[in-house]
Amino acid sequence: MSRPSLKLLAALAPVAAGALMLAAPAMAPAQTRAQTPAQSEVLPGYWEYTTSALGQNETHQKCVRPSEINRFFGGLSTNRWRCTYPTRVVGDGRARFEGTCQDKKGRRIQVRLNGTYEDTSFSFRGGAQLLRGTPYIPASITARRISAQCPANAEYF
Repeated sequence: MSRPSLKLLAALAPVAAGALMLAAPAMAPAQTRAQTPAQSEVLPGYWEYTTSALGQNETHQKCVRPSEINRFFGGLSTNRWRCTYPTRVVGDGRARFEGTCQDKKGRRIQVRLNGTYEDTSFSFRGGAQLLRGTPYIPASITARRISAQCPANAEYF
């Protein structure tokens, strides 16, 4: 890979790692335990979540509808990154996701996350590997449901 490409990937690392910590798989998981497509492990409502990657933290509050809860909790895809998770194990208050994400330009990164959850909170730690054989860039997401009802001016997920 050329030097400009490495610089570009290094610059994208914080954004990619933080963005990857949100939302659900873009494609159906190959392995799922204790979760059906119609039911999520966490409840919809008004959520606050904080992503952290390379020392940068971002906190957001969003209203998550019942139709969006699986995308919010279930993995790591965003509009920019399309992710697949051959390993997706969720149940008994623990979750683990491992897979690959690709952006619109064809760049791929490996992703790993694991942690604990309850119906009104979750905390996952892991990271993204930009190039095969390189260390994973640490990243995390913590989230808590603020309320069952969303305020009138809430931004939706």
